[in-house]
Amino acid sequence: AWRSRPRLPRKNNPNNANANPNPPPPSPPPKKSSLFNPTPSLSATVMNHFKMPSSVLNYSLGGMGCSAGVIAVDLAKQMLQLTPNTYALVISTENITQNRYVGNARSMLMPNCIFRVGGAAILLSNKRSEGARAKYRLRHVVRTNLAASDEAFGCVYECEDDRGHRGVRLSKDLMAIAGAALKANITTLGPLVLPLSEQLIFAANLFARKVLRIKGVRPYVPDFSSAFEHVCIHTGGRGVIDAIEQQLR
Repeated sequence: AWRSRPRLPRKNNPNNANANPNPPPPSPPPKKSSLFNPTPSLSATVMNHFKMPSSVLNYSLGGMGCSAGVIAVDLAKQMLQLTPNTYALVISTENITQNRYVGNARSMLMPNCIFRVGGAAILLSNKRSEGARAKYRLRHVVRTNLAASDEAFGCVYECEDDRGHRGVRLSKDLMAIAGAALKANITTLGPLVLPLSEQLIFAANLFARKVLRIKGVRPYVPDFSSAFEHVCIHTGGRGVIDAIEQQLR
């Protein structure tokens, strides 16, 4: 959960394009990429390119799919809690060029259509001096891990088809599993962000249904618009968006 903060206007500097700033090296810089995992790692490549000192910690997350970006932010948050007065650089990227599927299995052809090449980065800091110019403040990070479920474990699976072509298979249960994970996430996140009035209504509704067993009482869905100004939805295809819409109703 992020809270938006007003962005301060930047001073115009015609030399920005050629500037070569040398800020203190961020530590640690987690990097995530699900399928593209070269050796040396991308996090080591970043350190080598910018000649970061050996005191900088680096982590490379792989095989975690789209969720790895949020997991990397969570890792950075935990490291910042342990290391005061520092920075953390999170780089999220994916490159499926080397993992393009060349077979004919429909469930494995889908990633060729919906996944692309791209990247993003975010710089986090626990320095008080950076608070005035930060655009966002990180408030909560909630993670729901369903890896113990066989259905969830196999819904996005790298394997070979019957002809030996390697690719990523998307299960037909993917949308339902994503919806279940979102529901669990919202259930955990709700008490952290919802105003007290919404929590009291939800608790009263739950008490009436589970304890008093009053018939005809429908489950109350909290109004999350009272907690969030904006919701950024993972655009992993129309099916994912529809599943998220169902759970947010």
